[in-house]
Amino acid sequence: MIKRRKERVERKRQDFTNIHRTGTDLTAFRSNLLTVYADSIDLDKDSAAEVISEWGQDVSNLLVDLELPLEVALNEISFYRYTIGEIIREEADDKNFSLNAFYEIISHFNMIVDHSAQWLSKSYIQDYTNKIKHAQYAIDELSVPIVRMTEEIGILPLVGDLDTKRAQILMENALTKGSEYHLKLLIIDLSAVPIIDTMVADQVFKVIAALRLIGINVVLSGIRPEIAQTMVNLGIEMNSIKTFSSLHQAVTYTNSLIESAG
Repeated sequence: MIKRRKERVERKRQDFTNIHRTGTDLTAFRSNLLTVYADSIDLDKDSAAEVISEWGQDVSNLLVDLELPLEVALNEISFYRYTIGEIIREEADDKNFSLNAFYEIISHFNMIVDHSAQWLSKSYIQDYTNKIKHAQYAIDELSVPIVRMTEEIGILPLVGDLDTKRAQILMENALTKGSEYHLKLLIIDLSAVPIIDTMVADQVFKVIAALRLIGINVVLSGIRPEIAQTMVNLGIEMNSIKTFSSLHQAVTYTNSLIESAG
């Protein structure tokens, strides 16, 4: 039984390499799959389901890390349903199993295979979704960078649309980096934000209010006429906030503050 299992693992490895033209070695995966199948046959239904669920989680992590499609693993599961089914049939013939005994064993084995596919699919989709979310969050963070201009002054250039999710990241990054860099003044440049609606303007001024609470003043640049109109319509008090139509003007202003302080 063990010898036949090893032979099938090696044969399948060669088939995979030829078909997918990859050097990825799934020998450990196949060996573990066969071990889970073999062990689960001797367990009751609930115990077998527990073993399979743990295996499915571990294997899904492997597939996602190797960037292999779910189809590869499901093909493996399907392949071994047939090959192990053949082994069970041969053993049943050799041992003269009754029809009822053979049916009980093969039904239990099919249940194990079905649960393996189910748990693996569920775990894989969850792991893959989490990986995409983490990658998207990293991209969003990179799209809200704070650049230090001096020891106490930073620039936060915003590029692209500012939805609710990205506004939250803006808030987090501004507060975290502003505090970490010990900034006293932050230029938020809106030049490359295509649309400033009431929601976006409201989010920006929430960030400004939060930054003030930790001692960081904000200068706004890239204020176009339509942005000014939106802010007026919102009833936002602008007297206490320095605004400029261009980033160049804002930087010139902050440089003058440095020179006067010096």
